[in-house]
Amino acid sequence: MGLAHSDQVQPESSGDPETGTRTVRRDANARAQRVSCDICVVGSGAAGISAALEAARLGRKVVLVDGMATLGGQAVNSIIGTFCGLYSNGTHGYQFTHGVVDDMFASLGAIDKALFYRHGPVTTVVYYDEVALGRWVERSVLEAGITVILGAVMRDVRRNGRRVEALELATRYGDVIVEATGFVDATGDAALAWQAGFACRESARAPVYGTQMVVVENIDEANHPGREEMAARMEEKGDAYGLVRRNAVSFVIPGRGIAALNMTHTETPLEPLAASRSALEGKEQADRAVKFLMEQFPACFGRARIRAYGAPGIRQTRWIVGRHQLTLDEVRSGVRHPDAIGRTAWPVELHDTGSGYVWQTFGEDHVHYVPLGSLVPEEGDNVVAAGRCIDADLAALSSVRVMGPCMAMGAAAAHALDLAGSGSVHQIDIAALQARVSDNIDRQDAPWRA
Repeated sequence: MGLAHSDQVQPESSGDPETGTRTVRRDANARAQRVSCDICVVGSGAAGISAALEAARLGRKVVLVDGMATLGGQAVNSIIGTFCGLYSNGTHGYQFTHGVVDDMFASLGAIDKALFYRHGPVTTVVYYDEVALGRWVERSVLEAGITVILGAVMRDVRRNGRRVEALELATRYGDVIVEATGFVDATGDAALAWQAGFACRESARAPVYGTQMVVVENIDEANHPGREEMAARMEEKGDAYGLVRRNAVSFVIPGRGIAALNMTHTETPLEPLAASRSALEGKEQADRAVKFLMEQFPACFGRARIRAYGAPGIRQTRWIVGRHQLTLDEVRSGVRHPDAIGRTAWPVELHDTGSGYVWQTFGEDHVHYVPLGSLVPEEGDNVVAAGRCIDADLAALSSVRVMGPCMAMGAAAAHALDLAGSGSVHQIDIAALQARVSDNIDRQDAPWRA
């Protein structure tokens, strides 16, 4: 997708045969490369990948844009390490989200130790190898024939009334304009909706904290401390180590001698200088947490070393103003909305304090749903949000922004834009949409795996 040399540079000489070089100068009149498609997906995390692959399966021409140099979003680059919200509660919970998820699990499940299912007293989570997941994402996108633009920052969004017409992107290799019939905002920060001038929401209270994930190796799995023991020791010794968060989590991948550590709370401001500073401070927090583990639990972590730092992890920052705002009462009551497109039973998990977080679980039979109305900007006709930037109140969003329901949202976004065509996503046939995503709102025949 890079610009051709004739558009980007002007040769000043025919070159030097002795050195194999030529002198060039940037063409001040160079124009941005134009790309046209049916559906443009911005953001390649769990929601964006699901949307892009579903749209490609529908026969749509798809362009996938991401600000990072690699695909996979936080799931890969922040090394989240766990698929959450994919299963119902209880000892034999069933799978909530299908489609792309089934293909992903089939592929990763064929790789030794790439997936591990952990069934807790309430929730089921699936640990994954981030390298294997990243390669699956890349191969799937290539095989689907999706056009990819990486390392791209939105300079502007061209809008005509209620319709977005094009994105103006800047990359280190030149500018690109993407024109599309429909757009999926899977940026996590509602960046597309924000740049388009649509109304957005932010927290009016304390910040919602992100995290700095690290992977440590050379641990002794047999001597791994329990979560309660770790939390108690952190409360006792945390001040001495400068720890911010006091109820951290260590995800051990059995048989590999590694653990993914979720032990930090870092602010995630939407301001460039503050965001950059916070990213560096997050790594400092992670270093202190690893030192704490090595010294306080030497039987397990005494020989540990950090194998990888993830990119800064972000939970909630900015989201759209949709046709419907999902509320905590609706989540707690398990309201099945007339336009439901996805579901989960994940707890309310609100990280709005530095040292801890809110964790409110639900019963074994509980299900709560995500409505299409929370995915569609009230002021736009051809944009659908997917992932953590849909419209919900603080607590409700904290229960539906995990990867399981996010992948359901991505699928619904692709199908909604496919049904809308050149019309409005606000006027599509909801029954037709729900028929397409029925596995993600009704199916109950895929129990969790050992």
